[in-house]
This record gives sequence, structure tokens and C-alpha cells, in this order.
Amino acid sequence: MANDYEKRLLRVLDYVYDNLDGDLSLDTLADVAALSRFHFHRVFTAVTGEPVAHFIRRVRLHRAGLELLSSDAPVADVAAKMGYDNARSFSRSFRDAFGRTPSEFRAHAQPVPPLRLGTSGETQMYDVKIEDQPARRLGVIDHRGPYIQIGEAFEKAGSTVMARGLGPHLGAMLGIYFDDPENGAAEDLRSAAGFEMDETAEITPPLREVRLEGGKHAILTHTGPYTGLAQAYKYLFGEWLATAGEMPREAPPFELYVNTPMDTAPDDLVTLIGVPLL
Repeated sequence: MANDYEKRLLRVLDYVYDNLDGDLSLDTLADVAALSRFHFHRVFTAVTGEPVAHFIRRVRLHRAGLELLSSDAPVADVAAKMGYDNARSFSRSFRDAFGRTPSEFRAHAQPVPPLRLGTSGETQMYDVKIEDQPARRLGVIDHRGPYIQIGEAFEKAGSTVMARGLGPHLGAMLGIYFDDPENGAAEDLRSAAGFEMDETAEITPPLREVRLEGGKHAILTHTGPYTGLAQAYKYLFGEWLATAGEMPREAPPFELYVNTPMDTAPDDLVTLIGVPLL
């Protein structure tokens, strides 16, 4: 079962994600956790591995990056939405984190729309291999809503396993995506975020156990910002399947994250998309 500190920290994670432009002072977050300010900061840092201020900054800048790539809102509006008092301080923090100003990041990282029939040019190609994958046991946190917002579920999963001391039992970090985002409302999309776990690890709420069958898979390697994954899926389920002579199994695709935005620039992120095959 979830221990007391774990429940308190999950409340804080929920609060931060829901109030990026609000009051995220230590006093407020300590009240959310129902801990003294002194004990709250010590507990949070010990469990998550980073100070509260670093966590808030990272979440704000990560969400800002998604906002820059998914909308044409002015930089000043994005800064205000993420809780920055002025666009200048936001731009400075963003450049320190990503190596580019917000405007440069938006111009450089915006994924190119996939090629449509009747247009000229070339479709982006990806490395796809057919491989046997092992069966996997996962501990996950469920997410409902736009896939691009699954980061909150990953934060909760990571904080939970660290609070329980499960680090030695963890393997790869994975996301499972149960619905086709092209065939349904974004708010209804079902996904799950978590970690591969060995058989000795206890998986209890709020974590949920999921088992992925092993066997034959198509594995696509995507390098770059997560916002480009939608294009990679279209290539894999469109052009590649049409020419490879393979048929997908009745099982959801997964994403295996070779590295993470915590210590990797967006252009260098490596994600493996796995599709079970018959």
C-alpha cells in the first residue's frame, strides 16, 4: 500500500502540475503535504533526488517546451502561463535549460507535418527492425488525456518507486498507449507510465501491475523531441507496415525511453516504439 510520505508527495505533484502559474512557495507546498516546511523540503529532496525549486523549474520549462511546440501563443503568454513574472527571465531560464531561446526552440524543434498524397518532397524515414522482445512486468500509473501530458504520470510513478526504495528492482522506463489519437477525443485517450520491475518487487496502489507479452515486435528508433513521435507512429503504422508484409498483434504499442529530458537535450532524446507482431 502507499505509505504516508508517498501519499503526501503525490498530493504535491498533483498540486504543482495544476498550479504552474500559481503559488508554489515552500510554505504552500508544505501545507499541501501537511508537513512542516523544514521536514517537507528534506523529505521531498530525499525521495525525489532533487530540491523543490529544481523540480518546479524543470516541470515549468518542460511544460513550456510542449506549449511552444503545440501552439503559436506569444512567448510572453507562455511565460505567464508557466508562472514567470516576465518574458525576459523566462527566456533566460529556458535558454539555460535547453541551449536555445524559446523562439529558437520553437523554430528548430517544430516537427514537419507528414507528407500527404499529392505533395512533393520526401517522407522522413526511420530505422525499423523486427526483433524478439522479452516479456515485461511493469508497475505503472494510469493517465487519461492527451498523450503529450503523460509526463505527470511519469513523475508520480518515479516518486512512488523512490519513496518505496524500489530502485534496485527497476528496469527500463516505458509508456503504454492504448488508443489511437487519430480516432477519438484527446481527453479520452488512455495510457500508462511506469517502469519495468523484477518479479520480487511488490506492486501496490497507486501503482498498477501490467504485463506485456514478449515475442516478435517491430521496433522503431526515434531520435528527437517527443513532439515528433506522432509522425513516427504514422510512418510505422502506414508506410512501413504496408511494405513490410507484417501484421500487428491485438496488443497496445509501447515506448521505451533510452534517456530522459531530465539530463538530455530534446534533439538527443532516443525513444524506441514497439509494436507487437503476429
